[in-house]
Amino acid sequence: MQISSKEIVFLISIITFIFLAIPLFLISYIRLYNQRKKKHSEEKELLKQVFENELLRSQMEVQEQTLKTVACDLHDNIGQLLGLTVITLSAVNLENPAKAAERIAAAEELTKRSVKAIRALSRLLHGEKLLSEGLAAAIAFELEWLEKSDVYKISYNHDVTAMPARPDQEIIVFRLFQEILNNIIKHAQATKISVILSVSAELLTLTLEDNGIGFKMEEITRQNKGMGLHNIHKRVEMIRGDAAIDSVPGTGTKITITIPH
Repeated sequence: MQISSKEIVFLISIITFIFLAIPLFLISYIRLYNQRKKKHSEEKELLKQVFENELLRSQMEVQEQTLKTVACDLHDNIGQLLGLTVITLSAVNLENPAKAAERIAAAEELTKRSVKAIRALSRLLHGEKLLSEGLAAAIAFELEWLEKSDVYKISYNHDVTAMPARPDQEIIVFRLFQEILNNIIKHAQATKISVILSVSAELLTLTLEDNGIGFKMEEITRQNKGMGLHNIHKRVEMIRGDAAIDSVPGTGTKITITIPH
């Protein structure tokens, strides 16, 4: 069976087309791949910048919260202690040695309490150092400070002895903890606060629960008062986590943050 010249030309045309199409396809594929790679790198760099900005913002907010705590304690605690010390010393009557010795001893005790409070403030001012001791220790210190007010009954449990250090992640988690705690203090009208920090199956879980007045999520959303809750969700998503908020009016609120660690 003979192949006609037309068929030969047709076959040559097909083969030529294939040989031309393959390089063009490869060039187009490589170009598309490079474009996607460049876009991915740009998105990755943008996400990195967003995370770094959020990290910086969290660090500044932690420091700001620390300064607020220091200011309040200077006014409400140390200021009162020093004022009582001055009053006690001014009432010393040297003509009555027994009474004078009693008042001097009381002034000495007040001074020791003031020094102890100032040392605690000094430790609080070094927030980065506090976090360098671990997330669990930083949360414990913050709760210890709150418990001094005698307004709340605090329960704190943690099991994070084997938790690997992740400073960038932990500063954001600690800021989330501070933010939720501030919301409880400002809005919940609670008397009990429970905090649980745990690590299992490479997940870190932080749970804060109060016995306050609670709220309805749909009402908060409808009235556009949920910016604090929106901020919590935004920050948790940034560290690839999840935030579950469970609140019922009259029975309190429970917020659980879970992140890969």
